[in-house]
Amino acid sequence: MKRGLLVLILSFLVPSIAASHVGSPDVFYEGAAGPYRLFVTVRTPPMIPGIAHIEVQVLGGNVSDIRIVPLRVVGEGSQNAPPPDSMEKSQADPQFFTGQLWLMESGSWQVRMEIFGDKGKVQMALPVPAAARRTLKMDKGTGSLLAALMTFLVASLIAILGAAVRESQLEPGAAASPALRRRGRIGMAVTGAVLVGILFLGNKWWDVAASSRANIMMYKAPPIEASLQNGNTIVLKMGFSSWHDFRKQMLVNKIIPDHGHLMHLFLIRTPDLSNFYHLHPDQTSADTFVERMPALTAGSYAVFADIVRESGFPDTMTTQVTLPDVAGGPPSGDDSEARVLHVTGAIGPRTIATFPDGSRWEWVLDGQTIHAQQPLLLRFRVFDKEGKAANDLEPYMGMAGHLVLVKRDLSVFAHVHPTGSAPMAALMLVDNQTSDRAIHAMPGMDGTPAPAEVKFPYGFPQPGDYRLFVQIKRNGEVDTGVFDAHVEP
Repeated sequence: MKRGLLVLILSFLVPSIAASHVGSPDVFYEGAAGPYRLFVTVRTPPMIPGIAHIEVQVLGGNVSDIRIVPLRVVGEGSQNAPPPDSMEKSQADPQFFTGQLWLMESGSWQVRMEIFGDKGKVQMALPVPAAARRTLKMDKGTGSLLAALMTFLVASLIAILGAAVRESQLEPGAAASPALRRRGRIGMAVTGAVLVGILFLGNKWWDVAASSRANIMMYKAPPIEASLQNGNTIVLKMGFSSWHDFRKQMLVNKIIPDHGHLMHLFLIRTPDLSNFYHLHPDQTSADTFVERMPALTAGSYAVFADIVRESGFPDTMTTQVTLPDVAGGPPSGDDSEARVLHVTGAIGPRTIATFPDGSRWEWVLDGQTIHAQQPLLLRFRVFDKEGKAANDLEPYMGMAGHLVLVKRDLSVFAHVHPTGSAPMAALMLVDNQTSDRAIHAMPGMDGTPAPAEVKFPYGFPQPGDYRLFVQIKRNGEVDTGVFDAHVEP
């Protein structure tokens, strides 16, 4: 009852907000803000209203102050910013800043920053899709106090009603007769039974009301169904999401392109995570996408479908599908695949992935142990068959690379880019409002050769075993390096 009461109270106060990816709600960004280079981590609150915790590590330039303010990405409340809050500078590292912001309502937010340093003031913003992901439990002290007060109130009502029945008609100072005392005890018993019944029915009502309200207020990605038609075409049908329907006025329903595609579809064969497909279905109706499949090995596949709403809010829809052998051809266009024969373990401080042409990739760990909730720059170096830094990398869908991370138990899925975990479509939306970040000038996004080292800012949300699929483009073809990682608590 206490949990249901808390959910209902909070849901009446304000709607909830949502999260991107699967099991990976925090937002990471690494890139330029004018003359400064920043690594930003935004840890989103699990319940709304809630506090987002922001960390900024200055990687380039000398920054003296950072001021932050939350705004909507689009619509009402996206332009007129309240006074910003100054972030706190670390005493140990003067180029590390921390701050907190309240996120009060549902939808797609941005954390807008004013950065002051030796090269002047610049402004940038980072899109933050936040979600009510769970209810908050009432602490034991408060619960015990409320239970004690309720017990005292019930006991007082019983005593008052018993005294009223027993003594209301007595003269002052007169003693109650045995019959009146018996009537008083009966009145107290009836009152106790009525109050217990009221509490029981009230508890049931609270639970039903809170559960019904939570279905709307707690974020859930839309359901999706996947099926194979004509032996070679996968059809994806999006279902109804009460969370999104409740927020139609917030412009979150229309889908916009991200990296030139309305949907990024990932199929990963389970349980061994041995086959990986990155596809881009075409939209044939408001809720239906279709894709002609490349050659595919029969098995059970985990399905992850990424889309971005016109507010900049991302959804990752998930399901499982069992597919037969598909006699298709090789992937074409931006579609790609990887079939994992084996993954070489760590060699010294690096993890190695080798390719049939003799080239190799190295995951540069510098001997560090990976811990959950630790912001990292995941660095991957590409070498040609002669052992030299590769010079034939090309942009892949406008980026130097793409990284997909999957926890072995499928509880975590993330699609990350060199800019970070926020979708590029959302970054473009906030970039139209804050122009001091040159997104198009980033390596691999302006048509220039991509560097031989590709970096991805991220923080593993949970301990456990993960598989990483790193994708780059070389000589017109997509290569996928596969790495395994163990994350400590």
